[in-house]
Formats: sequence, C-alpha cells, structure tokens
Amino acid sequence: MRSVDAIVVGGGPAGLSAALYLARYNREVLVFDVGHGRSTHHQRNHNYLGFPDGVPTTELRQLALQQLARYPNVRVLHHTIVRAEALPGGFAVHAQVHEWEGRTLVLATGVLDHFPHFPGWEPYVGRSMFWCITCDGYENRGRDILVVGHTDAAAGEAMQLHSLTDRIRLLTNSKEDELSPRFRRRLDGAGIPVIHDRIDSAEGGDGMLRAIITRGGQRLELESLFSIQGATPETVLARQLGVPLAETGYIVVDTEQKTSVPGVYAAGDVTSLHSHQVTAAVHEGAQAASAANYYLYPPELKAD
Repeated sequence: MRSVDAIVVGGGPAGLSAALYLARYNREVLVFDVGHGRSTHHQRNHNYLGFPDGVPTTELRQLALQQLARYPNVRVLHHTIVRAEALPGGFAVHAQVHEWEGRTLVLATGVLDHFPHFPGWEPYVGRSMFWCITCDGYENRGRDILVVGHTDAAAGEAMQLHSLTDRIRLLTNSKEDELSPRFRRRLDGAGIPVIHDRIDSAEGGDGMLRAIITRGGQRLELESLFSIQGATPETVLARQLGVPLAETGYIVVDTEQKTSVPGVYAAGDVTSLHSHQVTAAVHEGAQAASAANYYLYPPELKAD
C-alpha cells in the first residue's frame, strides 16, 4: 500500500482546515469524515468573522468540502476509523475491513456531548437546545432559559446567563445533586430556582422547545435549554498510539498542536476543556497542518 503524506481523522472545522492547509502544501491527504459531531447540528455560528448574518455550521462544512474538492491531492472518505498504530516511518489507521497508511496523522476527533436524551431530542440541538453561552448566549437575551446540569459548572453557567436574562431556572436532570453550598447560595441570591428532577419528555416542534415535562410531573415552560452535562473527548485513537492525555481527558499538545508522539498532531475540541469554538478549531487545524508539513520536509530543508 502506498503511504499518503497525511491522514486526518475528523471532518469538522479542525480536520477540514488541516486538510486544506496540507493540500495547499501540495501534500497527499486522506480525510476521514463520518458526518457526526458538533458541526452537524442545526446551529448557526455568529462568532466566525466575515459572516454578518452568521453561518450554519452544516453550511460551513459544505463550503469547506467544496473548497477541498478543488484539490486532486485530497480524498474524503466516509469510514469510521476504529484503530490506529505506529509503523516504521508512519502510521496505519483501520476501519472494519480496510486500512490506510500515512506518514503523519492529525487527530481532529472532537468530543461526544452529553445532551439530555428524551423522545425526539435531536432536532432541538442548535435551534433551542444549546451547550455554549459564548456561541448562543447573545441570541437568547431576555428569554426564558432552563439550564440543565447537576454540578457547579451548570450553576456557574446559570449565573453567567443571568447577565443576559432574569428568567432562568436550573434542572439537575440527575439522581445526584452535586451543587456545592457556595454555588447554591449564589443561585439563591440571584433568584435562580433549582429543580431536582429528571426530564421525561418535551413539548415543541420544528426544533423549538415549548416545555419540559419532568418525571416528577412538573411542566416547565421555556424558550431555550442550555445543556451543561459535560462532554467526553474522543481519544480512543490517541490512547492506542500512547499519546498522553491531560487529567481532564483531553489530548496534550504544544503551541504547534504537536503531541509527544512524533508525527502525530491534534486539533479542535479534543485538545482542550475550554475554548470549544469554530474559530479556535480552524486555527488549530491550520497550525497542526503547518507543523506536519514541516515534519515531512527532509533534514536538509529544515533550519533546526
């Protein structure tokens, strides 16, 4: 099997940005995109410079794929990569019945969000069910917001949203209530009620929530829901390669998106507990690609 210059696992903003930069370095690139992740939700990104009315993340993905289609040295494949291994001079990635080899590897595998699951929950994500105050807080000014989560992180988000609206409640949606006395006092002081119950179902349509019905029988009318139930970084491939992870579970990288394994880079949400933004993902993808390109140069072309 002929080895390509770079394999990019992940077809979100970080992975597509990495592929574009590598393409323009005239590298042969394979991108693996299974069509899942945050950039496949119905969310409109208002923080990306150059789009005055915002841009749907699904549209941004399509524009990026159209851009990549101009480069014959890039192929986008729709296989789920389940295993990665180091080889002499590069790496191999494996799907169920196929494998591919590359001299460098960019992991842009993202995170798995823990949204509240109730019948028909998925169409609400990005329309009236959100996870990020930086992305969607501004558009929800003055609205009736239900924050969902049972930890101090959820309480902190509720307090931050209080600067945008005074109509906020917090629903734990868990058997456990892990709110500390300190944050509970802050919520009480801000007049934010805490409801210790779990979601049973929802009322709404066309992606817009109208009410949450709890298992205890409460009907909570709302206009928006902010899910603060955490996310799990997708690090299976990194762990298979022996790439170190931070205590938070995210991939450790340096300022050039290098991991400690030579030839392996990581970009996007999988590298950081915070700053999960499209702008950051695009930057990190570009940085990872530039570092991978330099790594691929023969020694006589390097200044160090």
